[in-house]
Amino acid sequence: MKNYNRIILMIGLLFMVASCKISADIQAPKPELPVSFNNVAVKDTAGISAMPWKSFFPDEGLHVLIDSALIKNFDMLIALKNIEQAQQVVKQSKWNNVPSLDFNATASTSIPSKYSLNGLTTSQFFGSNHMEDYSIGASLSWEADIWGKIRNTNKAALAAYLQSDEARKTLQTDLIARVSKGYFNLLMLDEQLRVARYNTALSDSTLRIVSVQYNTGQATSLAVQQAQAQQLTVTGLIPQLEQEMALQENALHILTGQLPGSINRHVILSDIKFPDELSAGVPSEMLRRRPDVRSRELDLVIADAKLGISKAQMYPALRITASGGANALKASDWFNIPGSLFGVVRAGILQPLLQHKELSTQYKLAGIEREKTVILFRQTISKAVGEVSDAMVRIGKLKQQYLIAAKRVATLKQATANAGLLFQNGMANYLEVITAQKNVLQNELDLASIKRQELSAITDLYRSLGGGVN
Repeated sequence: MKNYNRIILMIGLLFMVASCKISADIQAPKPELPVSFNNVAVKDTAGISAMPWKSFFPDEGLHVLIDSALIKNFDMLIALKNIEQAQQVVKQSKWNNVPSLDFNATASTSIPSKYSLNGLTTSQFFGSNHMEDYSIGASLSWEADIWGKIRNTNKAALAAYLQSDEARKTLQTDLIARVSKGYFNLLMLDEQLRVARYNTALSDSTLRIVSVQYNTGQATSLAVQQAQAQQLTVTGLIPQLEQEMALQENALHILTGQLPGSINRHVILSDIKFPDELSAGVPSEMLRRRPDVRSRELDLVIADAKLGISKAQMYPALRITASGGANALKASDWFNIPGSLFGVVRAGILQPLLQHKELSTQYKLAGIEREKTVILFRQTISKAVGEVSDAMVRIGKLKQQYLIAAKRVATLKQATANAGLLFQNGMANYLEVITAQKNVLQNELDLASIKRQELSAITDLYRSLGGGVN
């Protein structure tokens, strides 16, 4: 009875000590953030990042592509499997504090040499030249989580699971941005193809007029050749744009988990509209919404847990083991209870002493690893703020460029019309007409490109603010 009281007292003391901690949880460093982005007045806290992506991106055709990408994209499917794996690890970690229980049953027979000590003993006590042993039992072992090693292991497993979900969210925002940019690029190619075809018809008309003038002796063969060169230059743009269009359609289909093919679209580039003023919100809200920043915070949790684990390994490990069952030298006595019963209870302390400073080095390495994680956390925040600022600058400047380019195109279109009328009335030569057509063609192509760049910059702003995960 006295022994049982000692064991119970020892177990109680172990539970009390198990509540101790050798290291406190370390808080994530507070980043230095600007009050606002690019000194723009804050109109609302979250800004456009709080908008669901279907509300932010207005086109139904784009919605279909994004929905398909979020469901069928192969990288997204892998990310979901990574989450499933992390869930299994978390479920398993919940059993770390539960004692381990093993069941065993053995039966053996041995025939020693009759000239050996075992042989003589076996013959003397058992009256035969062989010895049997039958055993059945169970063993229980439990390690007290005194220094928080198991607790930190569980914490790291949970953080890894949450991190896998943040990786999925990061992939989701990137997919939305990539599909949107590809779609806008496709609309730009549509617009440029329309411009090329219109200018091809315009060049054909000019070539016919110059050819008539040449036949009547009013123009030289050089004029015909230059008109033909201009017409071929414009015509050559059509297969080039059609090729780029087919490649972009294929890329979008692969991105959305489909086989390559054409993409139906019922809008033109100028139909895509976003609000004139896009609010970026406050920087602190951006950090709360961006999955990559939250993933870095979870990196800190994992680094803290590993630091605690490595430190706990330098302290004594207290283990309790118990085993019991039935054991007999003859099968007939195996179930002769209670005579065949046995039981053992042990409590042991394992203190590492000489391990070539490995444990100490591992603890120092874990500390250095955490310091690296803090640096990466600050770097991610700096990158996030920079991405938002860059996107806002690009949007503002591209809007200015678009307005200037649109005015230039309108002026050049009028100049082209005037040059055509003057040419038909013999008041301008063919070079003025060709030059005017060449200028308007290039500027219309540039105008479509600037519009696409503006839409891509708006998409980048939405992504960099952490939008697209709702």
